[in-house]
Amino acid sequence: MPNTRRVFAAVMGVCLFAGGCTTATHAEAPKPVRPASTSEPSLALDLTPGPKANNVAPGKPITVDAEYGELTKVTLIGADGTVVKGSLNDDSTAWRAGEKLGFGKTYTLTARGVGDDGERVVERSRFTTATPAQTVSVWPAVVDGATVGVGMPVSLQFSAPIKNKDAAERALRVTSKPQTKGAFHWFSDEWVVWRPKEHWKPRTKVSIDAEVYGRHFGNGVYGAQDVSTDMKIGKRVVAVANGKTHRMNVWINGNKVKRMPISMGKPTHPTPHGTYTVMSEHHDYTMDSSTYGVPVNADEGYKITVTHATRLSYSGIFYHSAPWSVGDQGHRNVSHGCINLSAPDAAWMMNHSKPGDLFRVTKSGGQRLEPTDGFSVWQMPWRKWRTGGVH
Repeated sequence: MPNTRRVFAAVMGVCLFAGGCTTATHAEAPKPVRPASTSEPSLALDLTPGPKANNVAPGKPITVDAEYGELTKVTLIGADGTVVKGSLNDDSTAWRAGEKLGFGKTYTLTARGVGDDGERVVERSRFTTATPAQTVSVWPAVVDGATVGVGMPVSLQFSAPIKNKDAAERALRVTSKPQTKGAFHWFSDEWVVWRPKEHWKPRTKVSIDAEVYGRHFGNGVYGAQDVSTDMKIGKRVVAVANGKTHRMNVWINGNKVKRMPISMGKPTHPTPHGTYTVMSEHHDYTMDSSTYGVPVNADEGYKITVTHATRLSYSGIFYHSAPWSVGDQGHRNVSHGCINLSAPDAAWMMNHSKPGDLFRVTKSGGQRLEPTDGFSVWQMPWRKWRTGGVH
């Protein structure tokens, strides 16, 4: 009988040898190599606006973008030979005009570049800017460089109705340090206001840039010129006038600093209640009843000059010096709607107050103050404000 163990070992050795050969042969087999492509995409230039474009808004960005290469030179020249300045980005893949164009003019945009494949490319675009049916200006309510109160809104008045309000908002920019959340609200086709969700923080710096020149706002109406202004938020000053106690308290940065007697509007002319925002300050100001429809010679008429007067609303509500009513101040309401103060208190108040400060009237017996009456935008809840108003 044969030795089965030796036969089994011999067979396994053959199998292992064969298996080893098979594995080595597979590992040493050459792998297929895909040949590398030597072709590169050609340089692509995108000129905006494109060739033969008409009615181009002069305020629209004029740009050139390069793909698969870089720009070597870009020129923008008017038909009269005027050269428009521009600049390239750091890697020479984008160019942007640095000057605004004129209305109703023709320009030629020429872009030169070299592709990653070494090929040189030249492209041109000849286009014409729009001729406006009407131009519109815009004025911020704040004087440039002013220090204002925590309640000051960014009020902007256009000289003509704006149809495309979204386009107008894109041309208006409000920036602040620290950053502050806010929104635009249109009270009419000519009047738009930006306000923070909450009052400004003291020492906030605010920049207002109305880049409206050459922007199209619908119906052939274009912006006439850009306007910029800055303002700084000062101390938080809040006055609260109470029509029942006939007293007014003043807080500065959260500290109560003054309490003074007052007289508000009498029952036949009650002062509207709500949060006013100080609009402007005046010395030797003439109060004239005829400005709101009551003749000076009528029983309720008057025309008198006061030493200190601060406007709180378009409708004629002021806080002002009223030496004739000192005996009533602190006891009863006898004015035609204004807040009467003694001359020393009115002078103190004006020395510590400024446009944008908050002035609250409570328990006056009057109607609710309208948010359109002056800068009284805090009368409108944020939920309603952010709907955008008239559109």
